[in-house]
Amino acid sequence: MPLFWRISLFNSVVLIAATALLLGPVTVSTPVLLTEAAILTVGLVVILVANVVLLRIGLGPLRQLARAMTTTDLLRPRVRPEVDGDGEIAELITTFNTMLDRLEAERALSAARTLSAQESERHRVAQELYDEVGQTLAAVLLDLKRVADQAPDEVREQLSQVQETTRASLDEIRRIARRLLPGVLEELGLSSALRSLSDEFTGPSLTVRHDIAAGLPALGDNADLVLYRVAQEGLTNAARHAGARLVQLTLERAGDAVELRVRDDGRGFDGSGDTAEGAGIRGMRERALLIGADLVVGPARGGGTEVRLTVPVGDRAAERVADRVG
Repeated sequence: MPLFWRISLFNSVVLIAATALLLGPVTVSTPVLLTEAAILTVGLVVILVANVVLLRIGLGPLRQLARAMTTTDLLRPRVRPEVDGDGEIAELITTFNTMLDRLEAERALSAARTLSAQESERHRVAQELYDEVGQTLAAVLLDLKRVADQAPDEVREQLSQVQETTRASLDEIRRIARRLLPGVLEELGLSSALRSLSDEFTGPSLTVRHDIAAGLPALGDNADLVLYRVAQEGLTNAARHAGARLVQLTLERAGDAVELRVRDDGRGFDGSGDTAEGAGIRGMRERALLIGADLVVGPARGGGTEVRLTVPVGDRAAERVADRVG
């Protein structure tokens, strides 16, 4: 039955009950007797309560739908609102669920194109750093060495300092290029790439410990890249924003999935509200959606922040990706 007619029916029932009460054997004296006032008050309360209960039952699914609308986040897929009620309400909930499916599919496709473009741009910039800037600085180092060998002693020390500065700049450029284009991931695999990444972030002010299980199942190039980028972003956040001194990176099998955890002892992150998540975390969520993985970013036990990425293995991964892109 349409919502309009159901509400009309509810109110009609209430009005009919009120009319029956007035036309019944109960009469009202002048002045009103206490028993008559009590009967009328009880009747009015019953009518009002009946009206509220009937409307609450009829409009209940709309409240659930409104709650779902205010909490929906396309980067955090969740259970759809249950189709409840009849007529327009059920149709409205079904339409809303269909709209969410379409929006999530469009968001996933858009994110895939964006991330693919980002990786292509990273590859291009890394190659230019290697081929252009890196080779130029290497040539400058050779020229400086040749000039230093022929220079007087008082100039040779200054040239030596310039050589060290140039060599440090070359090392930094190579480090940036490796982060942009993780060649070790393609050459040696995910485990070696994560160990190398941990070593890169380890320094005087930050210690990164890694615990990477052996014999992990193959996940595919896309999943390996997502795991690497999420670990990279987690370590970057710990080093730059959390003020952490120790980070634990773990990769292990968890049932029918592979789980990556990056836990630091920094300032912590409560994850409440959209304002708490920057572009880096939202980028991690978009990457997780592409491979049907679950990403949780929140406070770690004992303080600090934990990034946990759970990647399904095999057929389960394909099913989850298919579900999320419609």
